[in-house]
Amino acid sequence: MLSNLDHVVLVVWAVFAVVTALLYAYRASLTREEEDQIFLDDAFAHVRTAQLQIVARVNRIQPAVRASLYITAGMTVVVIVYFTFNALRTLFG
Repeated sequence: MLSNLDHVVLVVWAVFAVVTALLYAYRASLTREEEDQIFLDDAFAHVRTAQLQIVARVNRIQPAVRASLYITAGMTVVVIVYFTFNALRTLFG
């Protein structure tokens, strides 16, 4: 049976995991319209501008995506260690 602290640990981890998933989904929606390589003349300057705006948005969100991923990975380790310690304490304690 889970204690209140167990619930708090799981909820905090779940919040970070959901935020990370949402950031990845948002970045994927931005990059869906991005082209890897484009060759445009001056008649397509509006397309070039749109591509540069997409790249700017992706670059702006990238630090948040990276930080969220690291925090979620760290929280995953904390959850694993916490529940392993509790299981061992229950078995041998």
